[in-house]
Amino acid sequence: MPPLIDLDSTATSAPRMRASDADRLATVEHLQDAVARGLLTPDEGSERMADAFAAVHLTDLDPLTADLPPAPPEHTAPGWRSLGTLAVEQLRTSLTSAATGRLRAARMVVVLLVTALFLVLVGALSGVALSDSGGGGGGDGGWYEHRHPHWDDDRGHDWGDD
Repeated sequence: MPPLIDLDSTATSAPRMRASDADRLATVEHLQDAVARGLLTPDEGSERMADAFAAVHLTDLDPLTADLPPAPPEHTAPGWRSLGTLAVEQLRTSLTSAATGRLRAARMVVVLLVTALFLVLVGALSGVALSDSGGGGGGDGGWYEHRHPHWDDDRGHDWGDD
């Protein structure tokens, strides 16, 4: 009787790693992106996605995306630091004279006045937002209680036929 396991072939070949659901999903997402970018037709993408969901080993997933280029890197927002740097550079460029490279006094006054007005406006709006001027809190005599002061006060009334 021959042995059930061929010891020579198992010693030379590496074991095949099984594919997880996350591996299959990553492959399907890559294929969906390829269909969206026009690299695959919808039919070809559907066939490859079905093969990806049916894959058992990682080596079954690799051929499905081997002929596709990698996805382009995602562009992220530049962040507050670069936005602040751009704002300062824009302000500096707007305030300086092209001929002399020095600050113009009139522009500087206008910018300071607009900035002060903006800060006062923001302060006033935040003060209004933080104050309790609505009067709609619970149990403090708000609109509902003023409108119906004795809503639940019908305990002493006999509403029957007299």
